[in-house]
Amino acid sequence: MKKSFKLYGIIFTITAISISAMYVNENKIVLLTAANEVFNQPAAKISRPPEPLLSQFSADKSVHLKAPHLKQLPELPRGCEVTSLAMLLQYSGVSVSKLKLAKQVKKDKTPYKQTNKGVYFGNPNNGFVGDMYSINKPGFGVYHGPIASLAREYIGIERVYDFTGKDFSVIINQLNQNRPVWVIINTSYKKLPKSQFTTWQTKDGPIDITMKEHSVLITGYNQKFIYFNDPLNRSEKAPIEEFEAAWKQMGKQAITVY
Repeated sequence: MKKSFKLYGIIFTITAISISAMYVNENKIVLLTAANEVFNQPAAKISRPPEPLLSQFSADKSVHLKAPHLKQLPELPRGCEVTSLAMLLQYSGVSVSKLKLAKQVKKDKTPYKQTNKGVYFGNPNNGFVGDMYSINKPGFGVYHGPIASLAREYIGIERVYDFTGKDFSVIINQLNQNRPVWVIINTSYKKLPKSQFTTWQTKDGPIDITMKEHSVLITGYNQKFIYFNDPLNRSEKAPIEEFEAAWKQMGKQAITVY
């Protein structure tokens, strides 16, 4: 009896293999076509060129890019961010003024209020907070998100690279590829003490801000200094380690364009 079951099993296996072979043979054109479609799918579109790895062999000892140097004053006492963006876009061949960008950048229109929990105001991650044109009215500035969105309107989604949160070495990498970098920094270009920060309440929750917030366009570096176009024209360079520490403190905000 066991031999019979074993025999039937062998016969069943041989039959199954034979049927499978016949099916493959009869449908080989269909199967090969399907396989070809799977393995020859076009690659997904890359939104920007692959980022070269930064190493001591690929980075120059110094880089100095000649970008337009625009001043935010007297028209825009709080317009450092849009002025730095104007420099970046003009470097890339886009003819646009700081004043036009000031009108177009997204605004957070939350009114300034003093409450029992402190200041209640807008969120610079959502749009420009307060008055850009007068320091006699409450105001602050704007962070990378709305600036990147505005840049995309001029130069296209695919060409704007917002690498906020990445390492400082990516800034060096971009400069080596002839791309100036828009950043958020502070007016001292070095890490600030905690006493320079305060907490605001916003519709999105509390945020820590400093009234020394600033924006510049980085244009180069060497072994000791980072070079930049400052809309306030306070300086053109800062010790690279101090600048990096300040940049990190302000959230590692950075944008460039291809």
